[in-house]
Amino acid sequence: MNRFRFETVTLAIAGLLVVLTLQEPVNAQTKVGTTAAQFLGISVGPRAIAMGGAYVAEINDATSLYWNPGAFQQAGKSQLVFSNTDWLVGTKFRWFGFMLNLGNENALGIHLTQLDYGEEEVTTVNLPDGTGERWNAQDLAIGVSYCRRLTDRFSMGATVKYIEQRIWNESASTFAFDLGLLFVTGFNDMRLGVSMSNFGGEMTLAGRDLLQQVDIDPTNSGSNKSLVGNLKTDPWAIPLLFRVGVAMDAYKDEDFRLTVAADALRPNDNEESVNVGGEFSWNEMIFMRGGYKSIFGTDAEEGVSLGVGLKYTAEGLGSLELNYAYTNFGLFGNINTIGLAIAF
Repeated sequence: MNRFRFETVTLAIAGLLVVLTLQEPVNAQTKVGTTAAQFLGISVGPRAIAMGGAYVAEINDATSLYWNPGAFQQAGKSQLVFSNTDWLVGTKFRWFGFMLNLGNENALGIHLTQLDYGEEEVTTVNLPDGTGERWNAQDLAIGVSYCRRLTDRFSMGATVKYIEQRIWNESASTFAFDLGLLFVTGFNDMRLGVSMSNFGGEMTLAGRDLLQQVDIDPTNSGSNKSLVGNLKTDPWAIPLLFRVGVAMDAYKDEDFRLTVAADALRPNDNEESVNVGGEFSWNEMIFMRGGYKSIFGTDAEEGVSLGVGLKYTAEGLGSLELNYAYTNFGLFGNINTIGLAIAF
């Protein structure tokens, strides 16, 4: 009875927080495009991407470290996952995650996110053919997660992560937290998930290119014209994101399984939207997936997503899984993601 009361109270509090978060202030100004570190909102993992990003209540793989740190212990296994996405305008988006199952109650995880913009030759007005230098840029996030199963149906977890953006000689960094809850109901193992991502500080660019010689008194011929000043840049918030979702095995027998899922999203720098998706499995070996992202998003370019997966299991050793996802990104064309997962 006490366990039931604990789960009920915890879920009620989580639900209240979500409801309060989703309330739109009257006459509020839009905050679209007002945060830094936008790479934190790029979907992770070909399975989740193929399911339209409806993944906050899913528990099958290590990408739960990104979607909901309160869910990955429920997977009941240790797993290593790597995925690569050919992202917009020739950039590369890579994600690596490892979750370690510590028994029936605890699990640890570590994950790394990188958006690589590549490099180009430095050119100036006076040297349009190049200066001989090359510049590059990348976004990086490194996180450590802990998840604990408090009962046989309820788990919660948290992530602390370091976030950095760098362009040539300038960089900005901060720390942030993710929090998540997962509850498995008694109805067809329906799963309810809630997560809050990127609760943290602001980011301010700094670097040697912002150091400039300044004459603080140009009207005085005797002043020192070689003083070094530091150009001040404004701080920018990071994209805080709330997710609440549900997933359920709508059909399941010895050979086939059909899982459906839906997530509602509330970011602090965009409008609310809904993601939906599903996965069809044959003998937990061959998978077909589909989804639709950013429903109700007025100016969203993302839409239909599809994917397939193959899984080979060696008894007593573990499993190897290869997944692929395709996303229609509107004016930006098609996005392809491939991933490899090793479970043991």
